[in-house]
Amino acid sequence: MAGQAEGSQFDARQFDAKMNDILSAEGQDFFTTYDEVHDTFDAMGLQENLLRGIYAYGFEKPSAIQQRGIVPFCKGLDVIQQAQSGTGKTATFCSGVLQQLDYGLVECQALVLAPTRELAQQIEKVMRALGDYLGVKVHACVGGTSVREDQRILSSGVHVVVGTPGRVFDMLRRQSLRPDCIKMFVLDEADEMLSRGFKDQTLAITQSVIFVNTRRKVDWLTDKMRSRDHTVSATHGDMDQNTRDIIMREFRSGSSRVLITTDLLARGIDVQQVSLVINFDLPTQPENYLHRIGRSGRFGRKGVAINFITADDDRMIADIQKFYNVMIEELPSNVADLL
Repeated sequence: MAGQAEGSQFDARQFDAKMNDILSAEGQDFFTTYDEVHDTFDAMGLQENLLRGIYAYGFEKPSAIQQRGIVPFCKGLDVIQQAQSGTGKTATFCSGVLQQLDYGLVECQALVLAPTRELAQQIEKVMRALGDYLGVKVHACVGGTSVREDQRILSSGVHVVVGTPGRVFDMLRRQSLRPDCIKMFVLDEADEMLSRGFKDQTLAITQSVIFVNTRRKVDWLTDKMRSRDHTVSATHGDMDQNTRDIIMREFRSGSSRVLITTDLLARGIDVQQVSLVINFDLPTQPENYLHRIGRSGRFGRKGVAINFITADDDRMIADIQKFYNVMIEELPSNVADLL
């Protein structure tokens, strides 16, 4: 589902022709216009309890996108639907999802992805309202909320998950969200979701290494982060080699995205996906600074290093800059653009 801004022009015939050029194989067209129009909700062949939800929500007559979009969705066709803001796109795909759910199967059967948590939560409200008489179970999986609460709700069973890519991916990775029964997938605001900038922000799954100076600080920071529902790996020199190897395999596999460690193990960390190094503590020796920050940006990739410092660290940061003849800049406000 792609939203079109007010006042923008869209030539459906030109779009169809372009898509046919791209997707044609063996002379067959894969992209066609759906011309069937239904002037009333009653004419769409929807379940009685779905119609009750639609009318209770306040809809009386379907909008242009609803007249054309609900039925092909309900037929199980793959659809691209485009309309101006505020014309009822959300209710269109929500109705299509609700019509096709097997309510006797309390498993995730539909996954809806949206670019922001606010939009995902709004979709959840519409889905729940339209499905009020169907007994639909919907849950929004978005960032900024409790991971454990997400896991609890998903384990209890839902029909539909609406979410943002980062949290949904995390739930899939933890196997809290099972994809086995998913038969419908909606990409809302598809133009935004598939834009280059968005792909680089939620879909490039990268890892980070956090350096501290003591074994005790490793344990303390690991406990703090885990208590806030972060999946963290931790190593230090007091661990036996076999344990450290197991933890590093876990980190390399991507099952953990954060590794907390000490200087002792800095040179042994060679993971391609690491794009961020954080010095929670500055190193006690300037020469160790390069070994630490060299853990990011491997194999020609871009990497970023961030130092947490207090007034007590002024001397050490000055020594590091002098040792390497570099200027370490204050953290810019657009640091997210650098990652």
